[in-house]
Amino acid sequence: MSQTPPTLHMMCGKIASGKSTLTAELGRADATVVMAEDDWLNALYAEEMSSIADFSLCSTKLRSIIGPHVASLLNAGVSVVLDFQANTVESRRWMRGILDQTNATHKLHVLQVSDAICLQRLRLRNASGDHAFAPTPEQFVQFSKYYVAPTKDEGFEIVLHSADTA
Repeated sequence: MSQTPPTLHMMCGKIASGKSTLTAELGRADATVVMAEDDWLNALYAEEMSSIADFSLCSTKLRSIIGPHVASLLNAGVSVVLDFQANTVESRRWMRGILDQTNATHKLHVLQVSDAICLQRLRLRNASGDHAFAPTPEQFVQFSKYYVAPTKDEGFEIVLHSADTA
Protein backbone atom coordinates (compact mmCIF):
# COMPACT_ATOMS: atom_id res chain seq x y z
CA MET A 1 0.00 0.00 0.00
CA SER A 2 1.47 3.34 -1.02
CA GLN A 3 1.04 6.37 1.15
CA THR A 4 0.52 9.82 -0.25
CA PRO A 5 3.40 12.12 0.64
CA PRO A 6 2.60 14.93 3.08
CA THR A 7 1.89 18.39 1.70
CA LEU A 8 3.13 21.79 2.80
CA HIS A 9 0.39 24.35 2.17
CA MET A 10 1.65 27.95 2.07
CA MET A 11 -0.42 31.17 2.06
CA CYS A 12 0.19 34.27 -0.06
CA GLY A 13 -2.22 37.18 0.17
CA LYS A 14 -2.66 40.58 1.68
CA ILE A 15 -4.02 41.12 5.18
CA ALA A 16 -7.69 40.03 5.42
CA SER A 17 -7.62 38.35 2.01
CA GLY A 18 -8.89 35.09 3.52
CA LYS A 19 -5.67 33.26 4.38
CA SER A 20 -6.82 32.24 7.86
CA THR A 21 -10.21 31.08 6.56
CA LEU A 22 -8.56 28.93 3.87
CA THR A 23 -6.05 27.69 6.43
CA ALA A 24 -8.85 26.47 8.71
CA GLU A 25 -10.51 24.68 5.79
CA LEU A 26 -7.29 22.95 4.70
CA GLY A 27 -6.43 22.13 8.32
CA ARG A 28 -9.49 19.89 8.63
CA ALA A 29 -7.85 17.21 6.47
CA ASP A 30 -6.64 14.03 8.17
CA ALA A 31 -3.02 13.97 9.36
CA THR A 32 -2.72 17.75 8.95
CA VAL A 33 -1.63 20.40 11.43
CA VAL A 34 -1.99 24.17 11.19
CA MET A 35 0.74 26.56 12.25
CA ALA A 36 -0.43 30.19 12.38
CA GLU A 37 2.15 32.95 12.52
CA ASP A 38 -0.24 35.53 14.00
CA ASP A 39 -1.10 33.24 16.93
CA TRP A 40 2.55 32.51 17.70
CA LEU A 41 3.65 36.14 17.33
CA ASN A 42 0.78 37.35 19.51
CA ALA A 43 1.52 34.80 22.23
CA LEU A 44 5.28 35.36 22.26
CA TYR A 45 5.88 38.96 21.20
CA ALA A 46 2.65 41.00 21.42
CA GLU A 47 4.22 43.69 23.64
CA GLU A 48 7.30 43.94 21.45
CA MET A 49 5.58 44.63 18.11
CA SER A 50 4.58 48.20 17.34
CA SER A 51 6.15 48.69 13.89
CA ILE A 52 6.92 46.79 10.71
CA ALA A 53 10.55 46.59 11.83
CA ASP A 54 9.44 45.00 15.12
CA PHE A 55 7.24 42.54 13.23
CA SER A 56 10.14 41.63 10.94
CA LEU A 57 12.51 41.01 13.86
CA CYS A 58 10.00 38.92 15.82
CA SER A 59 8.96 36.99 12.72
CA THR A 60 12.61 36.18 11.94
CA LYS A 61 13.11 34.83 15.47
CA LEU A 62 9.98 32.72 15.19
CA ARG A 63 10.89 31.32 11.78
CA SER A 64 14.30 30.19 13.03
CA ILE A 65 12.62 27.67 15.33
CA ILE A 66 9.44 26.92 13.36
CA GLY A 67 11.25 26.00 10.12
CA PRO A 68 13.02 22.90 11.48
CA HIS A 69 9.85 21.89 13.33
CA VAL A 70 7.75 22.06 10.14
CA ALA A 71 10.39 20.00 8.29
CA SER A 72 10.26 17.40 11.09
CA LEU A 73 6.48 17.17 10.86
CA LEU A 74 6.59 16.76 7.08
CA ASN A 75 9.31 14.10 7.36
CA ALA A 76 7.12 12.26 9.87
CA GLY A 77 4.34 12.11 7.26
CA VAL A 78 2.20 14.94 8.63
CA SER A 79 0.90 17.60 6.25
CA VAL A 80 1.29 21.21 7.41
CA VAL A 81 -0.81 24.25 6.63
CA LEU A 82 1.65 27.08 7.21
CA ASP A 83 -0.38 30.21 7.90
CA PHE A 84 2.71 32.38 7.67
CA GLN A 85 2.72 35.08 5.01
CA ALA A 86 4.39 34.08 1.77
CA ASN A 87 4.05 37.64 0.48
CA THR A 88 7.71 38.35 -0.28
CA VAL A 89 10.40 36.57 -2.23
CA GLU A 90 12.39 36.32 1.01
CA SER A 91 9.60 34.59 2.93
CA ARG A 92 9.00 32.18 0.07
CA ARG A 93 12.75 31.43 -0.03
CA TRP A 94 12.50 30.47 3.67
CA MET A 95 9.59 28.16 2.86
CA ARG A 96 11.53 26.64 -0.05
CA GLY A 97 14.33 25.92 2.43
CA ILE A 98 11.89 23.93 4.55
CA LEU A 99 10.69 21.96 1.52
CA ASP A 100 14.27 21.20 0.48
CA GLN A 101 14.72 19.27 3.75
CA THR A 102 11.79 16.97 2.96
CA ASN A 103 10.17 14.82 0.30
CA ALA A 104 6.84 16.60 0.79
CA THR A 105 4.68 17.96 -1.98
CA HIS A 106 3.55 21.55 -1.75
CA LYS A 107 0.93 24.09 -2.78
CA LEU A 108 1.34 27.84 -2.65
CA HIS A 109 -2.16 29.25 -2.25
CA VAL A 110 -2.36 32.77 -3.68
CA LEU A 111 -5.41 34.77 -2.64
CA GLN A 112 -6.21 37.43 -5.21
CA VAL A 113 -8.51 39.87 -3.42
CA SER A 114 -8.86 43.61 -4.05
CA ASP A 115 -7.65 46.10 -1.46
CA ALA A 116 -11.22 47.36 -1.08
CA ILE A 117 -12.51 43.90 -0.14
CA CYS A 118 -9.53 43.28 2.16
CA LEU A 119 -10.16 46.58 3.97
CA GLN A 120 -13.87 45.81 4.32
CA ARG A 121 -13.03 42.38 5.77
CA LEU A 122 -10.37 43.93 8.01
CA ARG A 123 -12.88 46.33 9.57
CA LEU A 124 -15.30 43.47 10.25
CA ARG A 125 -12.52 41.23 11.59
CA ASN A 126 -11.19 43.94 13.89
CA ALA A 127 -14.70 44.71 15.17
CA SER A 128 -15.29 41.03 16.00
CA GLY A 129 -12.05 40.73 18.00
CA ASP A 130 -11.68 37.12 16.84
CA HIS A 131 -8.24 37.46 15.25
CA ALA A 132 -4.89 37.75 17.04
CA PHE A 133 -3.67 40.45 14.66
CA ALA A 134 -5.80 43.60 14.38
CA PRO A 135 -3.98 46.05 12.11
CA THR A 136 -5.39 49.46 11.28
CA PRO A 137 -6.25 50.39 7.69
CA GLU A 138 -3.05 52.48 7.69
CA GLN A 139 -1.01 49.43 8.70
CA PHE A 140 -2.75 47.44 5.95
CA VAL A 141 -1.45 50.00 3.44
CA GLN A 142 2.06 49.86 4.95
CA PHE A 143 2.23 46.05 4.87
CA SER A 144 0.72 45.89 1.38
CA LYS A 145 3.69 47.84 0.01
CA TYR A 146 5.85 44.77 0.69
CA TYR A 147 3.56 42.33 -1.16
CA VAL A 148 5.20 40.70 -4.17
CA ALA A 149 3.15 38.14 -6.09
CA PRO A 150 4.98 34.87 -6.75
CA THR A 151 6.22 34.02 -10.21
CA LYS A 152 6.51 30.64 -11.88
CA ASP A 153 10.31 31.10 -11.83
CA GLU A 154 10.22 30.55 -8.05
CA GLY A 155 9.29 26.92 -8.69
CA PHE A 156 6.14 26.64 -6.59
CA GLU A 157 2.92 24.87 -7.49
CA ILE A 158 0.61 27.88 -7.37
CA VAL A 159 -3.08 27.55 -6.59
CA LEU A 160 -5.03 30.76 -7.30
CA HIS A 161 -8.04 31.80 -5.21
CA SER A 162 -10.18 34.85 -6.04
CA ALA A 163 -12.40 36.89 -3.72
CA ASP A 164 -15.26 34.59 -4.76
CA THR A 165 -13.42 31.44 -3.63
CA ALA A 166 -11.27 32.72 -0.75
